[in-house]
Amino acid sequence: MARAGKKPRARRVAGGVDTHQDTHHAAVELMNGSRIAGAEFPATARGYEQLLAWLRSFGRLHAVGVEGTGSYGAGLARYLAGQDVTVIEVSRPDRRQRRAKGNSDPLDAYAAADAVLAGRATALPKGGDGIAEPVRVVHLARAGAVKARTAAVNELKALLVTAPAVLREQLAGLGTAKLAAACARLRPGPDAGDPVTGTKLALRSLARRWQALDAEVKDHDARLTALITRARPDLLQIRGAGPETAAQLLITCGDNPHRLRSEAAFAALCGVCPVPASPGKTRRHRLSRGGDRQANRALYFTALSRLASCPRTRAYAARRAGEGLSGREILRCLKRYIARELFKTLTRPDTRKKAMQPAA
Repeated sequence: MARAGKKPRARRVAGGVDTHQDTHHAAVELMNGSRIAGAEFPATARGYEQLLAWLRSFGRLHAVGVEGTGSYGAGLARYLAGQDVTVIEVSRPDRRQRRAKGNSDPLDAYAAADAVLAGRATALPKGGDGIAEPVRVVHLARAGAVKARTAAVNELKALLVTAPAVLREQLAGLGTAKLAAACARLRPGPDAGDPVTGTKLALRSLARRWQALDAEVKDHDARLTALITRARPDLLQIRGAGPETAAQLLITCGDNPHRLRSEAAFAALCGVCPVPASPGKTRRHRLSRGGDRQANRALYFTALSRLASCPRTRAYAARRAGEGLSGREILRCLKRYIARELFKTLTRPDTRKKAMQPAA
């Protein structure tokens, strides 16, 4: 019984949220796993406030498991973190569990709370309230422009294969940029029914599209370089890590790299941790297929750059090849070492900020 004049200590509860585009379904459980209640809230700023107030009405909030913190649950995760609530990233239930127990929003919300209480979910979500977020959106726009630019030039070159001979001979042997410039200057005749005129119209349209997309990509590159120089210029000093690689690694870590407990956790996040594959008398490791594949791609190109330009990396590759490792295995080892180096850089405090602070 509580002492006179004092309120009884509130019970502890855990929450789980199944997120969607327009609504979020929340559930609350006691610390022993007993289910209390569930409710649905709109995926709006007002809805986030109502959801948190509803969870706290049942007791002291231990933690909230949120599904889809990188998509539909990103806004909710940011709001809860800003209200000093421990947010845990929860993966959706696997297919076997859904087949056995069914699939609905309330069940998924309770499953998220169960994952937090059982300790199956422990990862903190990426923060999206710092400079890593503008890096992410600019990088996303750049990737789309690069894909569209590649599609445009492929269509242009494919069209040239079947173009009239006068056009093929006129544009033969030109590189991509010069080819686009030459096609952009074409002047079709007035008769759109003429094959040469029709082909010129199509070539000019594709070439101008390529030029516009190329200018857009260069603009995004300049913005990314400026953002990375402002956020972590030390990343650009690492051999083989250009603006594209640095941007992807910042996106992977988010605005709270401290959530990564160790360099091994960062390696697992990037999909470069060794996975045992040693049946019988075989003793080897295979490539990991998990983690952030875009981060893995960034480490892959960093390793290739070092193999092409770094004498120490070449010497290491030659030594491991002499030990019987294949080229893929050597690349896997290199990516693991590079991940270790990058983790130290990404989690190191920015000394420039301390230097810019005025003395007390």
